[in-house]
Amino acid sequence: MSKVYSTDELIEILNCERKACLDGERLNLSATPAVGNPVVDHFLKPDAIQKFTAYQDFKAAVHQYQMDYQVSGIVWREITLKGKTLCYPRVDDQLMALPQDMEILKAAKSQLLEFWYEVTVDMDLYLSLNAGKDYRRVHPAEIDAIAQRTEWACIFKWEKSNFLEVLLQLGWGQPGEASYRRGWPHSGSESFHAVKPGKTPIC
Repeated sequence: MSKVYSTDELIEILNCERKACLDGERLNLSATPAVGNPVVDHFLKPDAIQKFTAYQDFKAAVHQYQMDYQVSGIVWREITLKGKTLCYPRVDDQLMALPQDMEILKAAKSQLLEFWYEVTVDMDLYLSLNAGKDYRRVHPAEIDAIAQRTEWACIFKWEKSNFLEVLLQLGWGQPGEASYRRGWPHSGSESFHAVKPGKTPIC
């Protein structure tokens, strides 16, 4: 029986392949950057499109491998804020979530939300709009309403001695397709930022 690659091994393979594509060692020569507008076509670089397409093709093959061999896309992360620590699952940015991964993410959502509220008490909350270009101040009840309609949650932090921003991503569908509406409407997410009182999000 042939070896089945683990989640960590697939991540390493994808990292190596991405580097090879960026270095120009892998190209999809059939990828043409023409959109039919001579002015726009002039600025499109064929090698950049060929590198990007080569990596996307390889990543799609890895996703198929995950499905064929039932290799999870989940990695476990740990976050510590204000003396509290949470270990939580998330899908690696380069991998896809299998159906059983989605169940793990759904089961972890309530614990993640509870942690978010504990560590962001007394912080100002904002909803990210227009792919992070704008923000609107929100209240916890608005976050709760969106949380009821989503499947999974993810949390990130940016912290320095005088700065703290905590991001809560609430999403549905494939996490890898949820950002920037790439998989809309089957996958998507809303992002909330918690910042110190009087500050605005910058991350």
